[in-house]
Amino acid sequence: MKEKIVNFVNDVVKEMKKVTWPTREELKESTTVVIVVCLIFAVFTYLVDISISKILEGIF
Repeated sequence: MKEKIVNFVNDVVKEMKKVTWPTREELKESTTVVIVVCLIFAVFTYLVDISISKILEGIF
């Protein structure tokens, strides 16, 4: 069992050395894109919710 754990940890270390980490600038750009898309989606969801509420108020 101990040998399996040691092999696993060694494999993880090897794979982590292969990872290409983003630069600070790439990370900032990606974060900005995610925040903007989330805000757009939130506004869209809000507008759909308000529209459906108004339609249902008109029906009932």
